[in-house]
Formats: sequence, C-alpha cells, structure tokens
Amino acid sequence: MGYPGKNRKSYDTPKHPWQAARMAGEVELVKRYGLRNKKEVWKAYSGLKNYRELARKLLAETAKGKLSGSIKTDSDNILNRLKRYGLLKNEAVLDDILSLDVTNFLERRLQTQVHKQGLANTMKQARQFIVHGHISVDGRKVTVPGYIISMEEEMRLDYYGNSPLSSDAHPSRPAQVVKDIVQETARPAQAAGEAKMEA
Repeated sequence: MGYPGKNRKSYDTPKHPWQAARMAGEVELVKRYGLRNKKEVWKAYSGLKNYRELARKLLAETAKGKLSGSIKTDSDNILNRLKRYGLLKNEAVLDDILSLDVTNFLERRLQTQVHKQGLANTMKQARQFIVHGHISVDGRKVTVPGYIISMEEEMRLDYYGNSPLSSDAHPSRPAQVVKDIVQETARPAQAAGEAKMEA
C-alpha cells in the first residue's frame, strides 16, 4: 500500500495498446463528444465496467434465491443511482444495467448537456465555457467537463451569475452568434436591393 493521500488512476487502460477497431471507435467518441483525449473515454468505459460487475454479482445472488438484507439494499441503491442520473428508466431492473453502453455515460456529462441545451454552439465551445467558469449547475460554478449531471440538475444548467456570458448581448452566446450570422447574410441581399433602387 502506498501513501493514502496520493492520487491514483480512476480508470483502466486497454489491455492491448494497438487494436485498430478499438482505436477507431475511441477516436470517433473523442470527436463526437469533444473530449480532450482518450483518457476520458477510458474513464467512461471503467465506470460502465464497474456497474456491470456489480450487476452480475447481484444477479448471481438473485439466482440463488430471493434478494434480502444488504444485497437487496445494494441492488436498490445501484438502480436508484442510475435512475437519478438518467442512465436507466424508472421501471428498469438489474438486467438493464448489462445493456448500458459507454455512450449512455458520455451523454450525461456536463459538457454534452451544455451543448444539447444550447448554451454553447459546439462541443469544444461547451468545454471551454465550463473550464473557464462560465457555467453553473443549480447556481454553483462547475469547472469539470466530465461532471455527471443528474436529472434534477439537468433543468438547472445556466450561465454563472458573475460570468460575462450571463449578459444576453455577449457576442459568444449562441443566440447572439446566430443573430450575427443572419445579419451578415442579409447585408449582401440588402445591398443588392439598394443597388436596384438606385438604378
């Protein structure tokens, strides 16, 4: 055992470093979800793997007989946690944990939700806004793009109160960007109309 205060890896790396199919899949996930590197993909895979292992152990206990005591409590806790984070539906059972995919976890990241709710134009911009302290969850600033959002918190995402982005007129806000694009495309048409009028 090492020093207890030392940070340790919270994820497992692939057993084989060079597998073309796996690497292509990881690159696709990095691009689609605007991740910094493959480490964030491996963290999501490790979280999924841990929940699957727990589900298999509990299902093995279920096969022996009816769940009771601490095993029943553990089963309920895992299901309630996954339901709270929107990873499972309300009527889900232990078997449904085994059908979860890594994309289910990546969809619940703060970065993904910020982009989906229209607080940022792209995934990369969503990451930048979070890291720079422009995004709040339930009124408190969160600067971790990989923060997993619960269903309750999902409805309380907004720009941080002290952030310049909280102003509607800020040029980087998605609505303002769209407005600027519309104005730029309207200018040539307007100029053409004015030229016809003069002629």
